[in-house]
Amino acid sequence: MIDWDLAVTTGTRLVRPGPQVSREEARQAVTELRTLSREAEGHVREFTQIHTDTAPQPATIVDRPGWIKANVEGFRVVLEPLTQRMSSGDNPPPAIVTAVGSRITGVEVGAVLAFLASRVLGQYELFLPPDPTGEEPTGRLTLVAPNIVHAEREMAVNPHDFRLWVCLHEETHRVQFTGVTWLREYVRSQMTEFLLASDLDLPTLLERLRNAADTVADVVRGGEGNLIDAIQSPGQKEILDRLTAVMTLVEGHGDYVMDAVGPSVVPSVADIRSKFAQRREGGSRLDRTVRRLLGIEVKMKQYAEGSAFVRTVVDRVGMDGFNKVWTSPETLPTTQEISDPDRWVSRVMGTPALPA
Repeated sequence: MIDWDLAVTTGTRLVRPGPQVSREEARQAVTELRTLSREAEGHVREFTQIHTDTAPQPATIVDRPGWIKANVEGFRVVLEPLTQRMSSGDNPPPAIVTAVGSRITGVEVGAVLAFLASRVLGQYELFLPPDPTGEEPTGRLTLVAPNIVHAEREMAVNPHDFRLWVCLHEETHRVQFTGVTWLREYVRSQMTEFLLASDLDLPTLLERLRNAADTVADVVRGGEGNLIDAIQSPGQKEILDRLTAVMTLVEGHGDYVMDAVGPSVVPSVADIRSKFAQRREGGSRLDRTVRRLLGIEVKMKQYAEGSAFVRTVVDRVGMDGFNKVWTSPETLPTTQEISDPDRWVSRVMGTPALPA
């Protein structure tokens, strides 16, 4: 399906180099990010009141090629159910089609990762390959040091404050997925269901490709479409709504926490937030076009909508009341409730509290 080795090779070849730093500056940035990730975890747990038995771990610090390699590993894990289904089907495609197609998609995946690798500041990797003992890791917090350094220089903000601010957001994701024991498996099951709902026959795939080509042309002319909407099947739309709702929640929760905790531990948080918001909306026309195509503009919208949902619910019912959102999949907000938090409050506030 995808030549993963070629994806890594393509991505690492195309990705732009990071900012120029001395060996000592690089060492200092890596050391400080590891330290701040541990500090941020304590702030996040205290504020969110989400606790876990998982021992805290320092973040994994990577450069841009390291981020590409890590995400290829994650993609392979996520796509494994679909790969197995295609390889075990009654009508597998001819070997030449598989060979050529996998190289084409390998180059495409590598190019997308090269674009993203110079922009991502950090992420909590949910899906990792098994360790040498065969045990599946719970997740890994990764920070992309050159991108953080580049961003803080570009915005002319306090480096220590900015690094802690970024760690607060990313550590919130680690706390979410280690403290809410069912959440990771829920996201995995929804993603697997989404993939397996694909229409894999050749005529349908060709139709999806035509839709994708039309979407690219529309976005270049200034339209608002994205490739995910263009290639999904009707059966995938309902699943994607559920995935969108939960990811809007976790991303918005991360943004809410980083700003709520920020004033007490990040003195320049107001300056950072203002400049960061401008940076999210900036970029060249080509950059904005690619972001729309890849759905990154949708992700930016998720931050704002999710944060507004969390803020409204916490204002209404407090942090204990909000934490009922983590009780079970049934207490997660729908996309409609994200836009209208009072509907979620009315529906859920009679459910049992989050277990200690």
